[in-house]
Amino acid sequence: MSGSSFGTLFRISTFGESHGPGVGVIVDGVPPGLPLSEEDIQLEMNRRKPGQSEVTTPRQESDRVHILSGVFEGLTTGTPLGIVLYNQDMRPSAYDDIRELFRPGHADFTYLAKYGIRDHRGSGRASGRETAGRVAAGAVAKKLLAQRGVSVTAYTLRAAGISCESFDPAVIEKNPMRACDPVAAEKMVARVKELSEIGDSVGGIIECRIQGVPAGLGEPVFDKLDAELAHAILSLGAVKGIEFGSGFACADMRGSEHNDWMDSEGFLSNNAGGVLGGISTGQEIVFRAAVKPTSSITVKQKTRNIRGEEREIVTEGRHDPCICPRIVPVMEAMAAIVLADQFMRQEARGRKNQA
Repeated sequence: MSGSSFGTLFRISTFGESHGPGVGVIVDGVPPGLPLSEEDIQLEMNRRKPGQSEVTTPRQESDRVHILSGVFEGLTTGTPLGIVLYNQDMRPSAYDDIRELFRPGHADFTYLAKYGIRDHRGSGRASGRETAGRVAAGAVAKKLLAQRGVSVTAYTLRAAGISCESFDPAVIEKNPMRACDPVAAEKMVARVKELSEIGDSVGGIIECRIQGVPAGLGEPVFDKLDAELAHAILSLGAVKGIEFGSGFACADMRGSEHNDWMDSEGFLSNNAGGVLGGISTGQEIVFRAAVKPTSSITVKQKTRNIRGEEREIVTEGRHDPCICPRIVPVMEAMAAIVLADQFMRQEARGRKNQA
């Protein structure tokens, strides 16, 4: 089906289903000579894989990386990079009872409406498992960005109605919520577990900070840097909104408050989130994304079947009570993919960015 590829010069195409043999990605445009190993990619996959903690799905997948093509003697060859992760803990029979039912909040109804056929086993391509291929590609993009001094850091800013009150990047990978505030993280975990025990789920907000991007990156007017980042992040099934810099708060600000003034040293504020006119300003790029509650819950809900008959449904299986911790590395990956592509597009025109 169309719609499974993203990017222009650094281009990815993901494949595979949640309960099929495996998932993976083809990455085209990786320059030759980049040192790359399966272990490099595995580090990122381990952050996304299921079964990490008490606030993630108990499904057990090692997500072991297998590079099929594009690397020779530890270096990329410049040819398409093929990566596959074989599924190990599939349980398609868990979905037999809802084969003909539409799960509220899922893509069951819309996939059937579009294609006339759907994979009822954990949503098929609409499953969050599809993002494994994105994270693998993002690991490659991150290596390219590191050569340019660029870093991408995402974290849970809010979940289960609880917001972080402090920011400490050192604690993000040390708590199961991947929150930037350890005190808030404990409260989030307690609330997620409480609601999970009654079969419900929660959403949250992920913030992403990108450092080291020079001024001048972006392709106006339709491929603006913030537009491409928004495209990438909103392509994630759980994301329902995105904002940059001061975001929606700008609706209540005056121009004199929102405009990022400048002096001889540079910008005095960053309400624009590091992007003006679709082009990077050289400041930190900051965006936040709203993540919906996991759709698969065991709370009884109203729905209908494929014949239009009203039914009640309880979605059994193994699902994340909160998607936030595992979507953090996915958002980082998508942001890295966008930036790698934008750098290549800028450099292809023979122009170096202004520092």
